[in-house]
Amino acid sequence: MTDLRRAARADVAALERLIHRSIVELLGPQLGADELPLWLAHVFGVDTQLIDDGTYYVIEGDAADGGGLIAAAGGWGGRATLYGGDARKGGEVAPRLDPARDAARIRAFYVDPAHVRRGLGSRILVHVEAEARAAGFRRVELLATPTGIPLYARHGYVEFAREAVTLPNGRSYDWPRMEKVF
Repeated sequence: MTDLRRAARADVAALERLIHRSIVELLGPQLGADELPLWLAHVFGVDTQLIDDGTYYVIEGDAADGGGLIAAAGGWGGRATLYGGDARKGGEVAPRLDPARDAARIRAFYVDPAHVRRGLGSRILVHVEAEARAAGFRRVELLATPTGIPLYARHGYVEFAREAVTLPNGRSYDWPRMEKVF
């Protein structure tokens, strides 16, 4: 794997492909094939604000693993957005958080199905937690998908609330909000 690097706007198309593969193959069996298009169109997707803020990272595969393909991505946000890509936000720019009272947001972690269980998510998570701490945040929080819960729990995150994620068809899913105090 290549080194961890900041994502750039030039990565958006590759990130969209990564997100599609990750959601369809890893989370899709738990969501149901009939609703996958809704999830991909209205919940999951690239959040270009994270890229513009310089808080989103990628790891590319090396030549043997399909060099140039993004194997994993994830980041953190110092803004109030808890989850969702550009389509979910509708062009809004979320307000900045106050490190003295708010938790930074751990955001948009995706791993290509061909690269799972290689520690890529952990590698990005450790990096973005360190950045959030360096920015003055004393805690971080996230909304965990069912496939992400084990990763976050291994890194000391605990559930503190539930969040309803409602699709345009009216179906709602309750997912855990998890946090970690530094």
